[in-house]
Amino acid sequence: MTELPKTFDPAELESRWYAHWESNGLFHPDRPGAEPWTIVNPPPNVTGNLHIGHALDNTLQDILVRHARLQGKDALWVVGTDHAGIATQMVVERNMALHQQKRTDFTREQFVEKVWEWKAESGGIITQQLRRLGCSMDWAHERFTMDEGFSKAVLKVFVDLFDEGLIYRDKRLVNWDPGLGTAISDLEVETREINGQFWHLRYPLEDGSGFISVATTRPETMLADMAVAVNPADERYTALIGKHVKLPITGRLIPIVADEHADPELGSGAVKITPGHDFNDFEVGKRAGFAAGDMLNMLDAKAQVVQTSDGLIPADLIGLTTGEARKRVVALLDEAGLLERVEDRVIQTPYGDRSGVVIEPWLTDQWYVDAATLAKPAIEAVKSGAIRIVPRTWEKTFFNWMENIQPWCVSRQLWWGHRIPAWFAEDGRIFVAMDEAGAQAQAGEGVALRQDNDVLDTWFSSALWPFATMGWPEESPSRLREGLGEGVSSNAPSDDMTGPPPTPPASGRGEVKLHGRYPNDVLISGFDILFFWDARMMMQGIHFMKDVPFRTLYLHGLVRAADGQKMSKSKGNTVDPLGLIDQYGADALRFFMAAMESQGRDIKMDEKRVEGYRNFATKLWNAARFCQSNGIGASTTLEAPEAALAVNRWIIAETIQTVQAVDLALADYRFDGAANAVYQFVWSRFCDWYLELIKPLLGTAEGPATGAEADETRMVAGWVLDQMLVLLHPFMPFITEELWSKMGPRESELIVAKWPMADARAIDPEASKEIDWLIRLVSEVRAVRNELNVSPGTKVRLLHRDAPPETQNRINRNTHALMRLARLGSIEFETVPQKGAAQVVVDETTFVLPLEGVIDLDAERARLSKAIAAAEKERDGLAGRLGNPSFVERAKPEAVEKARADHADKAAEAERLSAALGRLG
Repeated sequence: MTELPKTFDPAELESRWYAHWESNGLFHPDRPGAEPWTIVNPPPNVTGNLHIGHALDNTLQDILVRHARLQGKDALWVVGTDHAGIATQMVVERNMALHQQKRTDFTREQFVEKVWEWKAESGGIITQQLRRLGCSMDWAHERFTMDEGFSKAVLKVFVDLFDEGLIYRDKRLVNWDPGLGTAISDLEVETREINGQFWHLRYPLEDGSGFISVATTRPETMLADMAVAVNPADERYTALIGKHVKLPITGRLIPIVADEHADPELGSGAVKITPGHDFNDFEVGKRAGFAAGDMLNMLDAKAQVVQTSDGLIPADLIGLTTGEARKRVVALLDEAGLLERVEDRVIQTPYGDRSGVVIEPWLTDQWYVDAATLAKPAIEAVKSGAIRIVPRTWEKTFFNWMENIQPWCVSRQLWWGHRIPAWFAEDGRIFVAMDEAGAQAQAGEGVALRQDNDVLDTWFSSALWPFATMGWPEESPSRLREGLGEGVSSNAPSDDMTGPPPTPPASGRGEVKLHGRYPNDVLISGFDILFFWDARMMMQGIHFMKDVPFRTLYLHGLVRAADGQKMSKSKGNTVDPLGLIDQYGADALRFFMAAMESQGRDIKMDEKRVEGYRNFATKLWNAARFCQSNGIGASTTLEAPEAALAVNRWIIAETIQTVQAVDLALADYRFDGAANAVYQFVWSRFCDWYLELIKPLLGTAEGPATGAEADETRMVAGWVLDQMLVLLHPFMPFITEELWSKMGPRESELIVAKWPMADARAIDPEASKEIDWLIRLVSEVRAVRNELNVSPGTKVRLLHRDAPPETQNRINRNTHALMRLARLGSIEFETVPQKGAAQVVVDETTFVLPLEGVIDLDAERARLSKAIAAAEKERDGLAGRLGNPSFVERAKPEAVEKARADHADKAAEAERLSAALGRLG
């Protein structure tokens, strides 16, 4: 046993223990014959830094993987980073700009080499930060979505899907980021409310008989209008359907078409249709018979006006930005008397989340995945229960999106990423192959080929994460033979295929692939990437592996600011998890995350709670020091020791019941339930009660106690402390490992110890009832003393009468504990006074504390009456606010929630004080 320092210093032991775990390979799965258990980390961007959402996501994963490891499973947590095409290219280009360099100053190959150099020097900062959090990832198996083996898998998936007709090239609208010069996904578009205008325009009918009015928030796009749509049921326009209008400025004749997209109740009921620059209009245009290749495009890649294919845009508008073109078009319409009116309106405007520029719907040739076909098996997997979504409330959202899924644009106009393995011949033919030689073989000798310049969307490659990280498409990679990781670098997966793979144990888990590592056991994910990553892993995994990628998908909420608002840099309300770790320790932050993670709810950041869990760690530390100073050390048994004393049989039962509660909570992914169960046990049952109850059994200031009762108590206390450390380890790995190592000799580090046994046979109901009775009686007496301002140093009498024999026996067996813990002068069986005394009832017995001469009864009654009146006044005032519909409907949700919480607090306070006054008689 090594004596613990008086002060608990998280920083020192965290760095020491993490280095020990990692250097000794304790995160590496190495348990031949054990049941494999696998989880993959959502790969953070290689450009990323640990934010509070990462802290939550990775804490929950680490709890599960440490728990599985303690259960004896061959637990693997796959770690890696995503090449993050757009984000990484932006970072590197920004760094180049500091040296007056541009990407276009270099060849594509030279630029990509610079990105690899940046990654080697600066990429992966977040992986060091994950270590600070205590994440027990198998770093020997670290992967990167651009490493050689992973890239091979990405190319194979693209080629196979193309050969199966599930990837194709098409001309469609995309979200185009003019700042970055690439298509982006919906996830990378953020909508902002902008003060703008609604312009009402007049389009003259071709025959000169009048006008048709349309309204738009983007008048400049009228230069590429191809139709005006009216609702077929709108009688105002029935006679105009099939006729034409002459588009102002360009003079283009465009038809009036019938389409239900036009809402008769909105504006004039007529809608201008620009299929080349609006997603809704694109669909209307297709229904009207316009082929995508014939739809007019009026913008270039920088969102500047270009000439349309029909050559009708006036020359003086060519080259203008959209903002400049808007002013000019509105002025020309006004001069022609075709501007009806302008309304001020708040406009929902899409912006690129990285570039900060307005996103333009743009008609381009891109590569698409037939997502609707791939989605069907994924939908069935969730419906059949092959994939369990937790919480189930997300299933409806999942089905709604998947059943209405659109083609997935997977091409990006970047240089950094997986270059699309497609080659074009001059005659327009396209050849898709794993490499240029394969494409040339398809095209034939002498056919000049040019490779597609685009790269794949990073979501396309990360969708393969659950199986490409395990060596797919190879069947038996050597790194899997030894539990994944041996001899594998982060960027160059081994291609050694020698040696037979281990046979996974029978576990009732159905067919397992990649040597027990596929399907993964669970995926932890934020709900915000349910469609962009989780669903795509389902689609690709089921298609290529013929099985689901994970059996359970756990979706957690967001970490919000203390007032409930979403965190954002612009609001200045973000929280740095590394700063919290510096201040309170990683264990405290992790425990906060777990204790606050309630299924289906967001977490409100509360630094006071983090501080509270740092205090919890300190309390545990001091409890271990107390044990050390009283001869309590490491236990030598996993099973509960034999015990004769009721207090020891009680704590054994409490321990087993806590193990059961934690087991059930973790099985149901109730992280808050598991954390709070072990918290209450450690703080209340063990530290506050058990250690207090056993102090007389351990000795006095004169020396330690000896004998059978003392030996039993030390053995039981050591066993309970060990069980506590194991239970707490998934949540607070650092302090528990430190205490485990200091309490005596061990067979192994705590990280690979054994999970406690929840053996209900060791529970003694009678001992539990007796100690629970003792705790309730002491708690009631303490509450009375506190409520009635009885001085802590004053010892009072405790009277009782008509106690049944069982209670009398309990009093006799626990007299010394009652006297010491409740600060009693005596416990007497006699007639109780009618006045000037406080009463407490425990089970069927009334106990009385005579207070005449102990406190000033009249002054105490006056104090309580005044406090009751104040609490009731505040309670009623808050009730009035909450009963006012105007307040409830108009106030911020967080203000209403606070008022409800304050009302509940004041109501409880008034009730408690009234009970105290009633006790005085």
